[in-house]
Amino acid sequence: MCGFLGQFNTPNLTESDFRQLLAMGAHRGPDQTGIWQTERVQFGFNRLAILDLTEAGHQPMRSPNGSYVVVFNGEIYNHLELRKKLPNHNYRGHSDTETITHALEVWGIRKTIEALDGMFALAIFDTRSGELTLARDFAGIKPLFFGYHKGEVVFASQYDQVKAHTLFRDAEIDFSVLKLYLTQHFMPAPFGVHKGLAQVQPGEIIRFTQGGEKHASRFWEMPTDLTDFVTNAAEAQKTFSEAFSGAVGDQLISDVALGAFLSGGVDSPLVCAYAKKLNPALEVFSIGSDSKVHDESERATQFAEALQLKQHLWTLNADEMQSYWDEAVASLHEPLADFSILPTYLVSKLAKQNVTVALSGDGGDELFFGYERFWSVAKNLRFQRFPEPLRKAIYGIDKIATSNKNVNSLLVLARQGQAHENLHSRFSSHWLNKIAPELAHVALPDGWQVYDYANTSDLRQLMQHMRKAEFYGMMQKTLRKVDLASMQNSLEVRVPFLQKSVIEAGLRIDPLLSIAGGARKQMLKNMLHQEVPTIADDGKKRGFSVPLSSWIREGLEPRFQEMVETLPQTHPFIDKAALRQMLSAHINGKQDLKWPLFTLYGLK
Repeated sequence: MCGFLGQFNTPNLTESDFRQLLAMGAHRGPDQTGIWQTERVQFGFNRLAILDLTEAGHQPMRSPNGSYVVVFNGEIYNHLELRKKLPNHNYRGHSDTETITHALEVWGIRKTIEALDGMFALAIFDTRSGELTLARDFAGIKPLFFGYHKGEVVFASQYDQVKAHTLFRDAEIDFSVLKLYLTQHFMPAPFGVHKGLAQVQPGEIIRFTQGGEKHASRFWEMPTDLTDFVTNAAEAQKTFSEAFSGAVGDQLISDVALGAFLSGGVDSPLVCAYAKKLNPALEVFSIGSDSKVHDESERATQFAEALQLKQHLWTLNADEMQSYWDEAVASLHEPLADFSILPTYLVSKLAKQNVTVALSGDGGDELFFGYERFWSVAKNLRFQRFPEPLRKAIYGIDKIATSNKNVNSLLVLARQGQAHENLHSRFSSHWLNKIAPELAHVALPDGWQVYDYANTSDLRQLMQHMRKAEFYGMMQKTLRKVDLASMQNSLEVRVPFLQKSVIEAGLRIDPLLSIAGGARKQMLKNMLHQEVPTIADDGKKRGFSVPLSSWIREGLEPRFQEMVETLPQTHPFIDKAALRQMLSAHINGKQDLKWPLFTLYGLK
């Protein structure tokens, strides 16, 4: 896990200026810094050494015959298997980066990338053709941002590094992407909030020619047309368990100390249970608070004790947690509005005191339908056959009676995907138009298609559509939060649920084994019960979060008051009077506006 910076087809920066930009990501890799350059190419690298701690693992790294130069952020879990498939070479060390450089010479760029199972962001310069290739792993675990202007390219592991480059320092805000950020609360790939800035998409390869042309293609994309499912519960569990066990084993390989995050939910305890079998000395890390609604440390401790794991538990009261607010928010190197950044930052800070690598349970909710919104949309399928007037009447009556606890906007919208998308947006059009009136008639970017899936009356098909949308939507936001919070602490986080072999095994399993009858992640819950039978499922969906609503009214009020004064100065499209009104409405308890307020805070 590391960070890199580069530029291509541009006049090189001075070494001092380039190092200054590279240093913006020094927290991502404090163990080694390297630079490689030619007349119109510069590669810079900050290394967090995980595999092969010697100079043999240093980057930028050239392939044995000098044809390729590589900077690589991530981990390739099958790289030793790939070495067995390559002709015998005299390897200098045992890093996965060196495996990649050898594979490039034998297989070329695309075949090499397709062979990788892991998390990665790659920049590859072909010294023969003079071309640059950027590639990102199939799940989007590792970030890769770039700026592209008239054939010139700047790329980096952090958005702010690209934005700070002289080529993009004065880039204007793209209002269509800004509106997307405000409604989705993060910047989905391939977009950047500033004109000319973008992201490599999960599973995408982008090639830039010496002449400055850009060519993009996908090497992996989640399918939604699957029909041949494993429908037997026992067989499905066995199929997934084998893949998951293998992935956890792969991700325990490290030359530095390794542990795991442990919450009171389902996914991270399952990761820890499988990891314990392979590493009995595994240490786990948990955060506790004095918020009864958000604290799950008691249940996390129950899992730790049942699995006989050494647990590091950091329990903080509200004042203590808020004292880390500025420190945690400083990890947001791009617009992002997920206030669970604070506990994620704190558990990463705790883990870093003891380990350099931590396993996490992220991805389980998306693959196995763990969120309430899956069933929230699915349960409304039965109304699709009703005439439109009747559907609207049912929706209206339920809105008055229960604030739509029983039905959602699927009854009044033409597309299931639109109803799904609405469940993610916490910034009402009323407030959005008041705060940013210039955006009222701005359309979302043309390439935003995550929720543009076809209507269906088949529950399995709907679940596949929704899973893919979550995979490229909400999950990307979660992964960005985890990467930002952990790497600010120079901690590598690995996600076994998102290893390619695990994803592909999960896609083979009948969705109804997880969600039938309104259940969530039923198969994973069954697996966890087998591993820890003494702890019963309490039926609660836990989220890694904080009581931000009350915090804004109390300890954090000065920070949000400061935002009201300063944000309209740097973002003139924001109506200061409306922003002041929004904060006042929240502080006075008239409305709960934590989401739009924090979304605007993320623009600072």
